[in-house]
Amino acid sequence: MITDWSRQGWSALSALGPAGRRTILLACRLAVLPLLSGCILSAEKADPALDIPSSYREPHSAANSHLPAADWWRGFKSAELDGLMGQAQIGNLDIAVAIAQIVQSDALSKQAEAPLFPTLTTSPSDTRSRTSSRTGTNVISVTDRTLYIAPLSASYVVDFWGKNRANLRAAEETAVASRYNREVVALTTEMTVANDYFTILASQDRVRIARENYTAANRILKLIRDRFHSGTAADLDVAQQEALTETVQASIPPLIETVHQNIDALAVLVGKAPEQVTIHGGSLTRLKLPQVSPGLPSALLWQRPDVRQAEATLASSDASVEAARAAFFPNITLTASGGFESAMLRTLFAPGAGFYSAAVGLTQPIFDGGLLMGEFDQQKGIQEQNLQTYRKTVISAFSNVDQALIAIRETTEQERYQTEVVSSSRRAFNLTEDRLRAGTVDMTTVLQTEQTLFTAEDTLAQVRLARFEAYVSLFEALGGGWQINPATELASTTEDHASHSDHHGSSDSSR
Repeated sequence: MITDWSRQGWSALSALGPAGRRTILLACRLAVLPLLSGCILSAEKADPALDIPSSYREPHSAANSHLPAADWWRGFKSAELDGLMGQAQIGNLDIAVAIAQIVQSDALSKQAEAPLFPTLTTSPSDTRSRTSSRTGTNVISVTDRTLYIAPLSASYVVDFWGKNRANLRAAEETAVASRYNREVVALTTEMTVANDYFTILASQDRVRIARENYTAANRILKLIRDRFHSGTAADLDVAQQEALTETVQASIPPLIETVHQNIDALAVLVGKAPEQVTIHGGSLTRLKLPQVSPGLPSALLWQRPDVRQAEATLASSDASVEAARAAFFPNITLTASGGFESAMLRTLFAPGAGFYSAAVGLTQPIFDGGLLMGEFDQQKGIQEQNLQTYRKTVISAFSNVDQALIAIRETTEQERYQTEVVSSSRRAFNLTEDRLRAGTVDMTTVLQTEQTLFTAEDTLAQVRLARFEAYVSLFEALGGGWQINPATELASTTEDHASHSDHHGSSDSSR
C-alpha cells in the first residue's frame, strides 16, 4: 500500500523520464522477486484468543447505580481521606516519574515519524583562493578568486514496504502504553493511600481498645489485691493478674509504632517530608462502606489500565514485527541537490548561476550473515512474550475481582460473628467483675473472661480493617473507577485512526 508520501516519491521518480522510470522499475522487480516466496510474508498480528466469562462466579449486586466512580474513595465518607487523595495525585513522585516517561515516549514517536518526511539541508559557503604562475619572461602572475555557493540538498526514502510506518506505529503504541502505565501508577498510589489510612485508623482503634482493657485489667487487679490483703485470694492470683495487665500494656507501643510508620508512609505518597504531614485519623467505626457492583467481566478490558497497557504493548510488538519483516525488502532513496554558484555575490542568483543534480539509489540486502533474520526472530519472540503477558493480565483481572468479592463476603460475615463474640464476652466480663466484687467467683474464670474479651475486641478491629481493605481491593481490581464509556472511546479511536491515516497512511491508536 502506497501512502501520500510514497505517491510524492513516485512523482519525483517520474521526473527522471521514461528511461529512468523503466530502470528503477526493473531494479525493484528483480530485487523483490526472490523474496515473494519467502516465509517472512506470513507474519501476522498476534491473536489473544481471549475467553471472557459472561459473569463473575461470586454473587454480587448487579445495580448499575453502584458502578465505581472515578473518585471511588469518597464512598467511605472521610474528608481527611479525600484530602490525602488530592495531595497524592498532585505531589506523588512516582506519578511524576511516569509523566516524565510519557514525555520520553512522545519524543521517541516524533523521532520515528521523521523518516516519513524528506530531509532538507543547506550549506552556503564563501571560498577565496589565490593561484600564481610563472610566464616565459620570468614574470609571476597572481590570480585571486572568490566563489559563492548557495546549495540546497534533499533526500527521501520511499517507504514502499511500510517499514517506517510500522516503526512509527510501534513508537505510538509504546507512547500509549506509557500513558496507561501512568494510570497504573496512579491507581496503585491511590490504593496504597487508602490502605495506609485505614491501617492508621484501625491501629488507633486497637490502641484505644488496649488502653481501655489496661484500665479494666488494673481495676480487676485492685480487686484481687484487696481480696489478697483480706486473705480471700492467693499471691498466685495476684501474680497472674499482674502478668495479664502488663501484657496488655506491652501491646500498646507496637500499635503506636504502626500508626506513626503509616503516617510516614503517607507522607512519602503525597510527596512531603513526614514533619509536614499530620493525620488526625479517628476510628474506622465512623466511616461508611460504599456500595459497589463489578459490572460485566468484559468491561475490565476497557477499565483496567494494566490490561490496556499490556494491549498497547502487544500492538507495539505487532508493528515491530512488521518493520522487521519489511527490512528484507530493498530501500529506495531519492536524492537531489541544487543551488546557485557565482564568482561575484551580485550575480549569485542570476539565471545562469544555477546548478542541480538528481539521483536514485536502491539498496537490497543480499548477504548479512543472518542479521536481518535474527532481528526478525527476536521481534517475533517479543511479540509472543507480550501476547502471553496480555493473556495473563486479563485472566488475573478476572481473578482479582472474584477474590475481592469473596473477601468482601467473608469479612462481612466474620465481622458480624466477631461483633457477637465481643458482645457476649463483654457481658461475661461484666458478670465476672460483679461476682468478683461479691467474692463468689474463682480466679481462673476471671482470667479467662478477661483474656477472651481483650482478644475478641482486638480481633474485631483487625477484621473490620480487613473488610475495608477488601473493598479497596475490589476498587483496584475494577481499575479504580468507570471513567470511560467503551462505545464513546471506540468511536473516538476510529476517528483518530481515520485522521492519522490521511496524514501518514497508518493507524493511530492514540487513546
